[in-house]
Amino acid sequence: MENRRVVITGIGAVTPLGNSVESTWEAVKAGRSGVGPLTRIDADQYPAKVAAELKDFSIEDYIERKEARKMDRFTHYALASSIMAMKDAALELDEKTALRTGVWIGSGIGGMETIENQMDVLNSRGVRRISPFFVPMIIPDMASGQVSIHFGAKAINSCSVTACASGTNSIGDAFKVIQRGDADVMISGGAEAPITRLSVAGFTANTALTTNEDASTASRPFDKNRDGFVIGEGAGIVILEEYEHAKARGAKIYAELVGYGSTGDAHHITAPAPGGEGAARAMQQALEDAGVEKTDVGYINAHGTSTPYNDLFETMAVKTVFGDHAYKLGMSSTKSMTGHLLGAAGGIEAIFTALALKEGVMPPTINYETPDEELDLDYVANEARTADFSYAMSNSLGFGGHNASLVLKKV
Repeated sequence: MENRRVVITGIGAVTPLGNSVESTWEAVKAGRSGVGPLTRIDADQYPAKVAAELKDFSIEDYIERKEARKMDRFTHYALASSIMAMKDAALELDEKTALRTGVWIGSGIGGMETIENQMDVLNSRGVRRISPFFVPMIIPDMASGQVSIHFGAKAINSCSVTACASGTNSIGDAFKVIQRGDADVMISGGAEAPITRLSVAGFTANTALTTNEDASTASRPFDKNRDGFVIGEGAGIVILEEYEHAKARGAKIYAELVGYGSTGDAHHITAPAPGGEGAARAMQQALEDAGVEKTDVGYINAHGTSTPYNDLFETMAVKTVFGDHAYKLGMSSTKSMTGHLLGAAGGIEAIFTALALKEGVMPPTINYETPDEELDLDYVANEARTADFSYAMSNSLGFGGHNASLVLKKV
């Protein structure tokens, strides 16, 4: 049986650049940074002094306070973004369509802030004062669960937990659900709220975070002086829809999702496989799944974390897959502006990739000042670029050796 076509008909996001897709995308095209001083926790206790935090976000703009108190912040972000995306797609579920609409939203670490807060309660006030909502608030699948409940979506309800690849894996897995006929619509993406005491301490301990105190230049993917990523928060949600279903209701279409690849490094708990071997296989798999030639791809939204190993090995992986064409395509890291949203990164970056295709714009990699001799591709340095391209790729790579790639097509 021929696979069904899948398109993106709605998008929603809350990011360090804005509390909507529109404000975020305008900031991305302008090359503005969402990185600022670390304020959610006491920065004096940590070597990392900067973060990419949300500004002026209130979940009460979307749901009642009573319900919001039963959820961790990562679920707030997912729910707000999903409400935006469903509104953007002009989708309202009825008894029939609810059975054919599913949810697949990933999160890398789930309710870390709730864990910390309830541990404080346990230590100071005892066992009997722990919230009855503690477990539902912390589990990573609860973002997907709460979105399903909010909309009454009754098809598959799932969650990919693959560290920083969670958002991309979730979208890819949801894509396959529609492609094989198990649903007509999927609400999918990633959500994360990791700017907490324990989380920042953990990433500091494994030396993943930048210690650059200049917020305006701290996130510098592919630059020779990169020294770690800037931790970020937020969510990115896309509405995936079977093409004929979308066409029948006159839906607007941002892009078509045509390929998905997912592989494992089987190498190390935090370091990528040498030469980006696993990432290369994910990209190649996505191209083969899409049925497109490597020369068809004009732009790659890179994982591009601003860490020494990731940026080098991802560059090497792109060269392995694309050969000479690697030097002819544009590849940028929007994390230079958003910071690294961990499990939510793939969600917002899939949105950026779809909009890049739709508008013919390659987002920039800002803070690219000093070229690295080993990193010699076109990183769309510092300014967005107008370009006409028909296919684009979005990459996400995660601790544990998770690699995921999506291929999108202009419509």
